Amino acid sequence: MAEKSRVDKWLWTVRIFKSRTLAADACKEGKVKIGGQAVKASHMIQTGDQIQVRKNGFDLQFKVLGLLKTRVGAPQAQTCYEDLTPEEELNKYKDWFIGKGGPEQREKGAGRPTKRDRRTIDRFKTDWD
Repeated sequence: MAEKSRVDKWLWTVRIFKSRTLAADACKEGKVKIGGQAVKASHMIQTGDQIQVRKNGFDLQFKVLGLLKTRVGAPQAQTCYEDLTPEEELNKYKDWFIGKGGPEQREKGAGRPTKRDRRTIDRFKTDWD
């Protein structure tokens, strides 16, 4: 474990972002904040810092509990942060995910939908929005 780590590297190692490049890009766009201030990807963080991340339209908040040198598995990564995301933001995510209706289901053996089927499905979905 290290004493300090770059914020982009930490966000990648604890699996908040899929790649370090995505984490660095989020920092460049001002979507990563510490203490209300947007930070660069090279900003050094330490244990106890609180990080706010805007990802896919959701405001996530984390408290740094540990620093890692390399990317690790999800169970170990979850021990390195505490999720402080407000309840209303979590509900917003759940509403979005449930509102999508989950994956489409077709009868077994029905094959792929034709172009006509796809148009019918799209019309049906837009009627419910």
